[in-house]
Amino acid sequence: MKKMLGGSAVAALCVAFVSEAAATEWNASVWGKRRAFTEHVEKLAELVSEKTNGDFTINVSYGGLSKPRENLDGIEIGAFEMAQFCAGYHRDKNRAITVLELPFLGVNNLDEEVAISHAVYDHPAVQEEMAQWNARLLMTSPMPQYNLVGTGDPRDELAEFEGMRVRATGGLGQAFEAVGGVPTSVPATEAFNAMESGVVDTVAFAQHAHLSFGTINEADWWTANLNPGTVNCPVVVNIDAYDALPAEHREALDSSIDEAIDHYLANYGALLEQWDSVLEEKGVQKVEIDDAVIAEFRTKAADPIREQWIADMSAQGLPAQDLYDLVQSTLEQKRSGN
Repeated sequence: MKKMLGGSAVAALCVAFVSEAAATEWNASVWGKRRAFTEHVEKLAELVSEKTNGDFTINVSYGGLSKPRENLDGIEIGAFEMAQFCAGYHRDKNRAITVLELPFLGVNNLDEEVAISHAVYDHPAVQEEMAQWNARLLMTSPMPQYNLVGTGDPRDELAEFEGMRVRATGGLGQAFEAVGGVPTSVPATEAFNAMESGVVDTVAFAQHAHLSFGTINEADWWTANLNPGTVNCPVVVNIDAYDALPAEHREALDSSIDEAIDHYLANYGALLEQWDSVLEEKGVQKVEIDDAVIAEFRTKAADPIREQWIADMSAQGLPAQDLYDLVQSTLEQKRSGN
């Protein structure tokens, strides 16, 4: 009897050991605070835990693991398994995906933004470049077209952008520079202080960020329809960590991406519906830019910046024209329902 009990105890210990060994715990590095921009990461963590009965957990850290501009470096060295970053934070490290930050791409909504981002992420040249940082692209963080908040009198004529100090990264910064603006690429977490202290006159963000980082509280006005473009902010995972996942955990992760994105889109849609009431509540003037002004902006910024990007990236060995054409063809397919 003692031998039988001893055997049972040993078996129980073995089962416990195997269960513990099969557990997976990941850390995900994001920044700021929980907001619309991070809802898909939170949902992904929730889904993988549910699908694996708690055996696969993702701990989402808001700034506790890394600074925003260092998240890709952290992924490279395996400091954490998952991270979110924005391409404009280090354009030299993720050159290929900056095609998605070109101004005036013509993206109309978040569904289209998801479609073009994931099409580009699937391109072999993009995956190869990200693999240099031991990073696997998992999903995008789709954002609507950026618009400005500013102080003082509204800037609704192109001539008024001359000398405007604007927080804008990537292709957006280049677009404002093309019409005389002076862009600065301070991280989102520093935008409020830059605006409050007068380092910048205006800040280009999507709606959620104007709320989350407080720039709307400093604003006198907001451009409702300038829509010069947006930034691209992927969620990536460390390749070694991904490859080491047990098959059932990898399946739980991969199968949760679409649902996490759908949750993000629904959440963001609710925010956009409330935006006008937010402006009214905070006393921020909604400024409609004349179509002729937007057309002039597009002429000065879109074509020259795109052509320069294609030339520069091609010279560096990237299939730049193919990537740009992929964006346009994906938009066409999305709109035709194919």
